[in-house]
Amino acid sequence: MHEGARLRLGRIFSEDGRAVVVAADHGAIAGPLEGIESPLELVRLCARGGADAIMAHKGFVRAGLEGWQRGLGLILRASGGFTVLGGRFEEELLYGAGDALYWGADAAAITVKFGHAREGEFIRAAARLVSACERRGLPVMIEAMAFEEGRQSIRADALAVALRAAEELGAAFIKAPMPEKFEDFAWAARGSHVPILLLGGEQRDSLRILFENIAGALERGASGIAMGRNIWGQPNPLSVLEAMVGLVHGGWEVDKAVAHAHRGT
Repeated sequence: MHEGARLRLGRIFSEDGRAVVVAADHGAIAGPLEGIESPLELVRLCARGGADAIMAHKGFVRAGLEGWQRGLGLILRASGGFTVLGGRFEEELLYGAGDALYWGADAAAITVKFGHAREGEFIRAAARLVSACERRGLPVMIEAMAFEEGRQSIRADALAVALRAAEELGAAFIKAPMPEKFEDFAWAARGSHVPILLLGGEQRDSLRILFENIAGALERGASGIAMGRNIWGQPNPLSVLEAMVGLVHGGWEVDKAVAHAHRGT
């Protein structure tokens, strides 16, 4: 791997090889959701809570810049192109490697929906982005999603295809959903050789179940998390973030994480 890419990955992944990434890119799709109305406040919360990096669009970075601290990495989302108003939820490549470098990003991010009707377009867009970023020493995170019969799938076998396909495209690391059971994580990731971060998806009502899933996947080889609503969408986001950092980096037991998270309620 290019020296520049290795240095940039070192600003996202800690010395233990793991990362806690706060996903804050939702505003471009769903508008000012509760918890991300103020990028500046969320950036400050991420820095205080021990997050390793934030994934966001340009506007979020600009609005939250004054709160950015040394050691807090940036993953600039390069894909999107839809909103809840249109409802199609189909990716387009919006920005390139030059944009990510201009904005000081440590990595670029793109979503690929493997098995989707537009699978080929998504794959080609990711391949173009990866090739351009490789020439500049910029890592790319691929958010790998599996689709079967027109619907998103979290079957372990389907995810195994998506994860390996993302790696084959040149992803430096991957963001992916949890399999149906966290016990299946190792099976789904059996053909992957780059770090995999777990996405959170819809906000969970039970922090215990969420933390059990995270801890179980970490035990089976996951390299961390990339979550949004399950952090800033909670009524006690700072405590939840600190608990997740404890699970990922501190070796916390689930009971300790749950107790810490509920202190903020």
